Formats: sequence, C-alpha cells, structure tokens
Amino acid sequence: MRLPLWLFSMKALLVCAVTLSVLILVDCDRGTRPKGIGASAPQFSIQDDERTVALRDFRGQIVVLNFWASWCPPCIEETPSLVVMQRRLRAKGITVIGVSIDEDEQAYHRFLKEHGIDFITVREPSEATEHLYGTVKIPETYIIDRNGILRRKIVSSVDWTSSDILEFLSSL
Repeated sequence: MRLPLWLFSMKALLVCAVTLSVLILVDCDRGTRPKGIGASAPQFSIQDDERTVALRDFRGQIVVLNFWASWCPPCIEETPSLVVMQRRLRAKGITVIGVSIDEDEQAYHRFLKEHGIDFITVREPSEATEHLYGTVKIPETYIIDRNGILRRKIVSSVDWTSSDILEFLSSL
C-alpha cells in the first residue's frame, strides 16, 4: 500500500525536525556540556594571503575564537557587538580572533571594511580549523582562557556587550 503524498511529506518533515533538534542539543551551550569544555583548546595555525594566526601566540590572553562568514545573517547581526566588546576589553587581555570561511576574498575584505572590524581576522575557506573545533554552524564562538583551556562554546549570534557575557569574560 502506498502512503498518500501529504502523509509521506509530514513524516519526512518530522524526521528532519527531530534530527535537527538532536544536532543542536548535542553540541550547543544550552543544556549539556559541549565536548572539549575544560580541556586544552585544539592548537591551530591559519595562514591566508595577509597573515598567519596561531593560537599559541595568544597564550596568557583570553581568546574569543569566532567562526563566521560575510554571507551569514546571524554573523552580520552579532558583528557590531563583537567589535565593541573587543574595544572595551582589549586592555584586559581579551583578544577576538575571527576566522572567516568566506571563499570570496573580495566579499571578506568588503565586510571587514564596512563593519569596521579591527580585531584579528583570518580567512580560511577550507574550514579546517572550524572542523578541528567541531563547529556545526556559524557563527560559533569558543572562549579559551589564559592557560589555553576551552571554557565555553556559544552557538549562534549573541550580544557581546550583554552583562552576562562581559561578566563571564572578566571572571576568567
């Protein structure tokens, strides 16, 4: 017996919704503890046409490692507060490192200029470092303490100037 098309579509939609929910809950900062929290952050070195950025060079600083892209609406949404937070907390040893997965180099540079990004950024279209950290969607951000320990994973956009975020970063 064949299922009516509408019933098949509903079943497929339900399966997709459940799968997406499981993926989100397994790896995000809401609920269960994300993999790697409390362990040494994976070391990386990324080189693009302009610079090389290596995590080891930031030992002794709190690193806010943000994976993003110029075409990502939630990334665009959170960028202004990320810029403001970096300016406010730079003197306290908090460093934002943005890793763009943009393939289009011109779009990447245009985004940096249009949004006044003055924190450290590097472009890595291969997404190798993103995969090293287990990133499943962007923006995704990892907070690494002064000793290189991964302290928090944040999935999706946040207001980086919120009191909760500023207090957490200042407490490290």
